[in-house]
This record gives sequence, structure tokens and C-alpha cells, in this order.
Amino acid sequence: MRSKEENTAMPGGRRAGVCLHLTSLPGPYGIGEIGVAAREFVDKMVQMDLSVWQFLPLGPTAYGDSPYQSLSTFAGNEMLVDIGDLVELGLLDKDEVLELTTLPHRYVDYGALIPIKSRLLRLAASRFEDRADTALKEACDRFVADNDRAWLHGYALYRILKTKHDERPWPDWESRYVRREAAAIAEIESSADAQIADIKVVQFFFFEQWQRLRDYAHAQGIRLFGDMPIYIALDSADAWAHPEILRIDRDGRPEAIAGVPPDYFSEDGQLWGNPLYDWDRHAADGYSWWVDRLRATAELADFVRIDHFRGFEGYWSVPADSKTAKTGSWEPGPGDAIFDAMQEKLGALPIVAEDLGVITPEVEALRDRHHIPGMVVLQFDIADPDFEFDEIAENSLCYTGTHDNDTTLGWFRGSPGDIRSLDEIERTREMALERTHGAPETIPFDMIRAAFASNSRLAIAPMQDYLGLGSEARINIPGTSANNWRWRVLDTELTDSVCDNVAAMAAAAGRAPAG
Repeated sequence: MRSKEENTAMPGGRRAGVCLHLTSLPGPYGIGEIGVAAREFVDKMVQMDLSVWQFLPLGPTAYGDSPYQSLSTFAGNEMLVDIGDLVELGLLDKDEVLELTTLPHRYVDYGALIPIKSRLLRLAASRFEDRADTALKEACDRFVADNDRAWLHGYALYRILKTKHDERPWPDWESRYVRREAAAIAEIESSADAQIADIKVVQFFFFEQWQRLRDYAHAQGIRLFGDMPIYIALDSADAWAHPEILRIDRDGRPEAIAGVPPDYFSEDGQLWGNPLYDWDRHAADGYSWWVDRLRATAELADFVRIDHFRGFEGYWSVPADSKTAKTGSWEPGPGDAIFDAMQEKLGALPIVAEDLGVITPEVEALRDRHHIPGMVVLQFDIADPDFEFDEIAENSLCYTGTHDNDTTLGWFRGSPGDIRSLDEIERTREMALERTHGAPETIPFDMIRAAFASNSRLAIAPMQDYLGLGSEARINIPGTSANNWRWRVLDTELTDSVCDNVAAMAAAAGRAPAG
């Protein structure tokens, strides 16, 4: 077993990176994709002297389009498949994809996009056997053979059954499917064999394209930084196929759900609704599901942020019938055992802890025992009189803001719906200007320079901050379900001037890649 001192796959030295989800990339087909547009963004990163690309979870999304409520832990988001690549392969004709080019470029219109792109992906998959060359078909066969038993077949069945039941959550399906009765599953496997095969081919498209992106990024010196929520959605292939890993009954009803207790931001707490893990069950088989989950994630990204890290030390458990999170209670998480098990099977743990909010000494101790980097977010900390830049740990990541924050310019100005009082906003402005030695008109870049100047090994800013954009470019407002995850950057915004400015900030802070 390797030493815990080796438990990070973060790149060495002082590095700078960008947070930009794949859906936010520019491109002609209504949503960011993992083909040409992604490789072109890697080229832009090289020009900006950024060496780490952070993105959000890559799983398929459902209602609300949140990457944090995925239909599968292991599957890829079909909406990210590069349509242009399928045209080049001869699986789609140019005139067949023209409808996608009429969709907005400034934002993702999921309601319009999903039915069009889903139809095109099914069409491409149905042609795969006849039009793909031998090498590609052999690669697809290997992909299916490697993943079918672990997750792929179960995911395909789940998607077929979800469609059959008008996209309702699986606990609302016919009971024979809810309980995975052998005869019912065999019937679906027989009657929908072609559709099941097509779903597997589309997943092959995703993972084959992703591997090409990863290879290209590595060749350019770019490390990929992923994201993994601690909890999974109840309505997911994972929960349907493996209810035994969760505190739910055979009909999919949870006994308790996840959330966080009341705090400054919410007097009722936050009721997330995710089912909780049966940690005793996980411990009994050496946390094998978690080992498989982290292994699969490591095949996509070089290292990964685990959302809500504090849940491994202790988690807020709320009775399933509760209307608010107030009625919850703290329960012990798996603690050291889960990280020891993952390290024993996988070696160095390529993880970063999302350790924001009210973090206890016990959570910090768990993180530090395993030498897992934590996070500092300047929007949260810069107005805190107890915050000291010099005390930021080297084994950490320093952000201007995250995907859950307003842009730095929007945060500085204060936007409609801001939970801070006017006095708090004004005090924050004063402290931000004082501590960054900045000015109102340059505050996004002043905050970036402050993050870059920190002791943190890795400093990251959202793409919106590098562009100096306001609240109109915010990608997510926590606690809301409408109009999130839509923002996209335009090609015309990624100018040489922008790239040169970012490169100058990285170089001044000693974060430009060597060579």
C-alpha cells in the first residue's frame, strides 16, 4: 500500500486553471461538445498559459438539466457527443444536422435541443453496423465487452424502461420493473434488443470521443479536472440496478434523504432529496462500488473534486417524509475506512475535497490525514476579518468563485436576489478592494491576481471571470431549477487580447507552465 503522502494526482508546481463546463463551449450545434470545439479550447488554454481544465460532472442529465442530478454515475452525457464527428464518419449527412445549427449560440435551449439531438444520435447508432469501418466496430465491441456487465447493459435497460414509462422516475414504474423481476427484464431485453444496442453505441461515441480529447489535452500539457457528487440521484440507473447500496426499500422508497442543516443561508436548511448510502453494506464488501466509481472517473479525468466531502465524516440525515431539513440529525460517515479501501485498490487518490461551508475540526482532520487538497473561494472569504492570504495552505486550490457563485463582477456589484444585505455587499466591496489593491472597474482581474498570488498549488477562475462578465453570465443559482446550466461562451469572446491578458497574469504569479 502506498504512503498517504502520495495521495494526490494534482500536477506539481504552481499551476493556473479554468473552470468551464463542456456544455458552455462554443460551437454550431446548440450545446458545447467534446470534439472539435473542446480541442480548440485546449489550444486557447495553451495560449492563456493555463494547464488545468476543470469541468462539472459528465453524466447524462434529466429534468432541470443539472449535472449534479445524473441518470447514471458511469454513463456519459449523450448531449455532449460531437455531431460533426458523426458527419465525418458518414453516420449522419450534413443536411440532416442543419436543424441543430438554428439553435441559439449564446445559451443552451435544452427543450429544443434534446429531442433533435436524441433523434440524430439514434439515427447514427442505427447506421453504425452498416456504415462504420471495421476498426471502429471492433473498438465498439471492445467497449461493450469491457463495460456491459459493470454498468452499460443496466444503463441501457434503465433508459428503455424510463422511456416506456413516459420518463417517470423508476419507483413509479410497473412493480415488476421496479423490482427487476427476471421475466420482465428478459421480455424487455428481447423486445427492445435493437434499441438497447443503439444506446450502447451512443455511449461508445461519447467515450471514444472523450479519449481523443484527453489524449489531445495531455499532448498539450493540459490536465483534466473532473467533479463527482457524493450522492447519487434516486432516479438513476445506479439506484435502480443496485438499491442494496442505498437506504431504500425494494420499491425505491427512501427511509431518509440527504440535506444540510439550517444555517446563515437558509433557516430551514437545504433538503436535497438524494437517498443516503447504506454505509454498513459498503463496508462489508470493501467499498467496492466506490472503488469502481473512482476508477471510472479516473479514466475520464486526471483528478476529481468530490462534492460535499464533509459527508464522509458525518452527514445530515432527514426523515424521508420531512418538508424541511430542520428535522434532520447528524450521523457518522465511513471516515478513514473508505479512503483506505480506495487507496489499497487504486493507489494514489486523485481527489480534491469540496470542504466549503461549516467544516468541523473532525472533517479537516479526515482530509489532512489522507493529504487531500481542500478549497478556498475568495468570494466567500475575502470579507472575513479573520481571513489571511498568507495562511492559505499550499495543499489547496484557490478560486475566485465556483459554478455555484455569481461571477466575480456580479458578486461585487450585487445582483437581484442576492442574499446579502446592502450593508454586507458594501462591506464586501470595501474589503475586496482593500485586499486586492484593486479598483471597481478591474475587480474580476484583481481577484484573479489575488488567487494567483496565493500559496495554493492550483489557482482557478471560471471562464466568465477571465472575460470580466457580469451576472448575465452566471451558470447556476443554487436552490433554483429554472434557467441554470445554460450559459455558453462565444468564439468571438476568446480573443488574442483575452488570452494574452490571462497569460500575463499567470506568468506574473509564477504559474505559467515550464518550457
